[in-house]
Amino acid sequence: MDAQRLDTILSRYECDPWDLIPVLQDIQDNYSYLPKDELNEVARRLNVPLTQIFSVATFFKMFSLLPKGRHQVKVCLGTTCHLRGGARLVESLSNRLGVEPGYTTKDMEFSLETVGCLGSCAQAPVMMVDDKYFGRTSVDKVPKILKLYK
Repeated sequence: MDAQRLDTILSRYECDPWDLIPVLQDIQDNYSYLPKDELNEVARRLNVPLTQIFSVATFFKMFSLLPKGRHQVKVCLGTTCHLRGGARLVESLSNRLGVEPGYTTKDMEFSLETVGCLGSCAQAPVMMVDDKYFGRTSVDKVPKILKLYK
């Protein structure tokens, strides 16, 4: 556990149980996931049961209990994207990266996720890498997109 790093995060809060979600958001932003040792310390300092912390961390999709890759790849599987080939994009990305959605490549370069909506239905199918949108994406564009991030 990186005690100093966690102390810096927790110093911004009153360490009240009501601070749980903002604290978890800051840890997620800082570590790219929620490390178990840090969650144990948060439970102690906020006086919140560890089971409650895990309930919150697993309820919200924004939190991850697994380390994330350097680049976050998200593929929309909302209705419009799904109908226009979103599932084929996921399959292509999964094959090229060697991971299923929800996991990270062994080299920690890419994490692959599916999401319910990216808010760009007119550009379907849509995927994101980090904060960049790729609309009207097809399977043949996947290699070129990934090459931008290698």
